Amino acid sequence: MMAETIRLIDSIRAELTPVGERLLTHPYVTAVEEGRLQATQLQPFVGEQHGIISSDLRSVAHLVSRFGTGFFLDVFQGERAALEALSPLAAALGMGPEDLRDYEPLPGAQAYSAYMAWLAAYASEAEIAAAYLVNFPAWGQNCGRLGSALKNRYGLDDEQVAFFDLFATPLEGFEDGALAVIRDGLDRGVSERLVRRAPRLLQGFELLYWDTLYTALDQPQGRVLNGA
Repeated sequence: MMAETIRLIDSIRAELTPVGERLLTHPYVTAVEEGRLQATQLQPFVGEQHGIISSDLRSVAHLVSRFGTGFFLDVFQGERAALEALSPLAAALGMGPEDLRDYEPLPGAQAYSAYMAWLAAYASEAEIAAAYLVNFPAWGQNCGRLGSALKNRYGLDDEQVAFFDLFATPLEGFEDGALAVIRDGLDRGVSERLVRRAPRLLQGFELLYWDTLYTALDQPQGRVLNGA
């Protein structure tokens, strides 16, 4: 039966290949890798992540309360570590606690966390595990690229880019744990259609996150989309 679950996830990943390719070739990440952004232009990334992770931490805590599984507890611990690691990154880019508190988020960037909150309240654990399993690798790869760029191009140190390293390094046993949760849900009658829908929407909202950040770069304080 687990082989059927793996085939399902492989099928979902194949269907979402176009979105995955757009994520992994996103011009925002490329702009950072090429050193075309000033440090202050990276502040919205941190501000948005502060809002997203703060929200996701509550969402995953609710999942632990709903389902009580070790899988979601591991995700919760990862989110908590990421929130803690965000402070050194923020400081390196010129943002203090008050700046994070007062940052005004962009709707498109926060759509991901809003959908995550909806999943936490209404979806089955199988849907959510599938969404995580499909979405996390692309996010992790982009985080790895950003962490390397911030060290090599912007002179940040290991502590300051630890936020990215946390996501770039997969949690031990994460995939096996997610597959087990999905398999159990399917066995209990969770619709395959819903298991497919959650990853598609979450992946789409992540793309919207990057698109929103990239569009925000083209503001009066400095046009950079054309490489200037």
